[in-house]
Amino acid sequence: MCGIVGLFLKDKSLAPQLGALLSDMLVTMTERGPDSAGIAIYTPEEPGRAKITVQSADPAADFAGLREALSAAIGTDVSVTEKTSHAVLGLASDKVEAARAALKSLRPNLRVMGSGESVEIYKEVGLPKDVVRRFSVAQMTGTHGIGHTRMATESAVTTLGAHPFSTGPDQCLVHNGSLSNHNNLRRELKRDGVTFETENDSEVAAAYLSHEMAGGKNLGEALESGLSDLDGFFTFVVGTRTGFGVVRDPIACKPAVMAETDQYVAFGSEYRALAGLPGIEKARVWEPEPATVYFWEH
Repeated sequence: MCGIVGLFLKDKSLAPQLGALLSDMLVTMTERGPDSAGIAIYTPEEPGRAKITVQSADPAADFAGLREALSAAIGTDVSVTEKTSHAVLGLASDKVEAARAALKSLRPNLRVMGSGESVEIYKEVGLPKDVVRRFSVAQMTGTHGIGHTRMATESAVTTLGAHPFSTGPDQCLVHNGSLSNHNNLRRELKRDGVTFETENDSEVAAAYLSHEMAGGKNLGEALESGLSDLDGFFTFVVGTRTGFGVVRDPIACKPAVMAETDQYVAFGSEYRALAGLPGIEKARVWEPEPATVYFWEH
């Protein structure tokens, strides 16, 4: 019984409020999962620049001298913005893969939470209110974002096991439910060269969608394919650099509610996650249908 939220802004004037709105939405879902929490926000882009969000169990050691060491290793300047156990590395877009490879030798204990031109991902063990406060999420600006508070059922309670899961550039997923065919699907994806950080079934779902999109599908098409290839109970909310998607399995036993206005599209496991949004009293509010893909794109 996890809690998931998502907010996709149509009205760019709301961008400075995205972090605060999404934080409040996630905190209302605390009772659905007290183990760990996380949030992904698609922040303003800088042409030619990308970001890598990393996490450390020992930030004092791992972040010390990281900028200089990584800049030297990849031959270009890297910025490092620390946020307690996480840091956002800013670098040239064409240096992301080189930087990820260099980090494995320079700081083997660092864990990459996600990378891309826009996305920043923060997740830790603990309650949503503590996680969003720790990383100052309420002060963040962006175009869309997703969040998750977890009640662990399939794997250990760890930072890596928390959602969102990011398995491709600017791609991330949050999941309520459990997959029954994740082990078989993991083996198939590994044969295609996909790597995994955890034993979490939700990471398999994220990797499946990334694999489908790498093959040329957009998010909506990848979610449609998932209805045939993913077995189990699931409600997914997924983000890409420009898109936002929702899908429920054919039985749709996991709760979900959506709202849409001229300003935004919002998702919550329960309506109370949406109740504080501006203009919600005039929104079109509905329960997403089973086995139906909902997809928006900027």
